[in-house]
Amino acid sequence: MKTRLMKRRTAIKVTMASAATVLLPRQSKAAPAVNVATPEVIDVSVGHYSGWPTMAKRSNGQLVLVASGTRESHVCPFGSVQFYRSHDQGRTWLLPQTILDTPIDDRDAGILETNQGTLLATTFTSNAYVSLFEKAQREENWEADRLKRWRAAHSRVTPEELQATLGTWMIRSTDGGITWTKPYDCILNSPHGPIQLSDGKQLYAGKHLWREDGYIGSVISEDDGQSWKRQARIPTREGDDSALYHELHAVEAPSGKLLAHIRNHNKNNAGETLQSESSDGGATWSVPHSIGVWGFPSHLLRLRDGRLLMSYGYRRGSMGNQARLSQDEGKTWSEPITLSDEAANYDLGYVTTVELSDGEFLSVWYEKLADSSKAILRQTRWSLA
Repeated sequence: MKTRLMKRRTAIKVTMASAATVLLPRQSKAAPAVNVATPEVIDVSVGHYSGWPTMAKRSNGQLVLVASGTRESHVCPFGSVQFYRSHDQGRTWLLPQTILDTPIDDRDAGILETNQGTLLATTFTSNAYVSLFEKAQREENWEADRLKRWRAAHSRVTPEELQATLGTWMIRSTDGGITWTKPYDCILNSPHGPIQLSDGKQLYAGKHLWREDGYIGSVISEDDGQSWKRQARIPTREGDDSALYHELHAVEAPSGKLLAHIRNHNKNNAGETLQSESSDGGATWSVPHSIGVWGFPSHLLRLRDGRLLMSYGYRRGSMGNQARLSQDEGKTWSEPITLSDEAANYDLGYVTTVELSDGEFLSVWYEKLADSSKAILRQTRWSLA
């Protein structure tokens, strides 16, 4: 199997200049009135660079959160999957537990509680740091201590072992996150992981990283996430390159209709979220289409009243995080709800939201603050007015 050295973040980057030229259709639904609290720092994330979180509310009311932590920077060899929990609806978070730490970089982390109470955590491993390390060695422009740290981390595996470690991984816990299985291949990756379907199966919409086949679509599990099989590709829109589709997430609407959101970096609708639908449980998917939303990646959530909520990062102008509601199963989306809008730079987002109580929500994202080399996790509580 051939494997490429891949700079995933570089591959999906769109310049702010090109993004600013995108013209969006006007949304037909007004944004609901909301009360949004001042964003807070999740204190136990401070100290290392933390990024790309996903949060879930368990059936017992406990909140669990995973993120890539113990990092030095956006790209480095030190990333691991950190598992946080809160017993008071996110008012306080307990010290995180390392649940996966491979010898290379473990990045975007997803989390799901299945209908059987099992926790499924996802990540992908990356070699993007290798080119940075090799350049630093050639140019000798790093501090000696930093170069020494990176060399020690990089030397933990041979080049052959590094290639074998690249993959899309899942770990599983049946005791509420106390113990976890060894990592196993779940075929696809997306930042926020799989979803639970009403028929008892689990579905994962994502991208087949590190493989040459370019599979973008869904995989399905019929055994509580223990094994996965390919289900169906999402078609490529005419004129698009499917390699420029990234970071999918799905949701099941009350009717059983499935929606998948896609981070798009094709010239047509560059930097927007595209949407694909399935009316047969993921056996087939529609051609992706624009929903007029600039921002990415999308985290999708079905609310108790049946409405759908999308949360996403917004990296231009007053940069921050936004959300939109749909009352018609994704046919239309409201104008944006601003969750935060005072970010110092574009190193932010991957916002994830849970519904706490009637009309109350908690959203968590990562953000690199001004005058800091580290990104931390932040959150805000908000409610419908």
